[in-house]
Amino acid sequence: MLTGLTADAMIRLLRPLRGAVKTLTLDNGSEFAEHRRIGKAVTASTYFCDPYRSSQRGTNENTNGLIRQYFPKGTDFRKVTKSQLRRVVDKLNNRPRKRLGYHTPAEIFWGEYSGALETGGAALIT
Repeated sequence: MLTGLTADAMIRLLRPLRGAVKTLTLDNGSEFAEHRRIGKAVTASTYFCDPYRSSQRGTNENTNGLIRQYFPKGTDFRKVTKSQLRRVVDKLNNRPRKRLGYHTPAEIFWGEYSGALETGGAALIT
C-alpha cells in the first residue's frame, strides 16, 4: 500500500532531522493519509494546501521541475538506484538559488549562512 510506504519512507528520512524540521506542508494525495503518524514520529506539525492551489506549493512545484531535469515525467522510480537518487539530491541541495541570495539550500538549512536573506522586502533570518 502506497500510503504506508510513503509514511515509512518519510519517517526514515526525516527522523534524523528531528528538531530541525518544524513543519511539513503536504498536498491532498492519499499517500499522505498517515500524516499524523509522520508528524508525531518526526515532531513536526503537518499542514495541507488547498485543493488545486499550486501557488501554495511554490517550493514544491519548483523542486519538482528541478527533479524533472534528471528524472523525466514517467520515470519508474523503482528502477532508480539509491546512488542515482543521492547524486541528484546532493546536486539540488548544493545548487545556489537566486531566491536564497545565491546561497544553497544546504547552507541555509544547516546554518552555514548566518545573515538575513532579502526576500521581496522582508528578511528571512536564519
